[in-house]
Amino acid sequence: RQARQGQAAPPGPGWAELPSFEPDAQLMAKHRIVTFADADPAHSTFDMMRTKILRALRQNGWTSIGITSPTSGCGKTTACLNIAFSLAHQPDIRTVLVDLDLRRPAIAGLVGLTRPQSMASVLQGTRPPAENFVRYGETLAIGTNTTGLRASSEILLSPATTQGVAAIKAAFQPDVILYDLPPMLQSDDAMAFLPHLDCVLLVAAAEKSRLDEVDKCEQELSEQTQVLGVVLNKCRYGAEDYGYY
Repeated sequence: RQARQGQAAPPGPGWAELPSFEPDAQLMAKHRIVTFADADPAHSTFDMMRTKILRALRQNGWTSIGITSPTSGCGKTTACLNIAFSLAHQPDIRTVLVDLDLRRPAIAGLVGLTRPQSMASVLQGTRPPAENFVRYGETLAIGTNTTGLRASSEILLSPATTQGVAAIKAAFQPDVILYDLPPMLQSDDAMAFLPHLDCVLLVAAAEKSRLDEVDKCEQELSEQTQVLGVVLNKCRYGAEDYGYY
């Protein structure tokens, strides 16, 4: 997919150190990362979401977005990746995607990254960000995990994590940072990381997420940060219902 017209974003100081990475198109299609290419008309939904996100960030001077869900299986990581690759097609926007689901990391497997990586080590300051990220094109950096941790909430609550987050921002100077967070109702990890976020996007699944679960998560989030919105994922519709397309 060709980058859209616009002035290219000047790279941050750490971008040149990152190894380039080109995901396999078939693997991306298998995992429903529809914004990687234009073949699936569903990409337009994420492109519209991208536009709304960028408008909110610019109006409020925000940078950091957490993406979470009430429970597992809602598709938050898939949504996070689709938003990231949609943003990557904006040549004037630098985007950093961070897998912060330290218990059950998933981004590496979905995009086909196999090199050993530990986001916990970056957050704790024992590994520089450049060693834990890869670069897709000129505007998207992806940081992943390959091993789950049991003591993840303790790491996220540690004072060292504040320095680790600052190190990522200093290394890449991004316009947008997307954090793929764990589900809210299955651990306290997402709540532990809220002080580092400007806003949160909540992903609910049709026919799975209960209204009381969504309400509880939205209320808890709104008490500590800005709720950017709620995304209803996994909706069923017929081709004739897809409007313009």
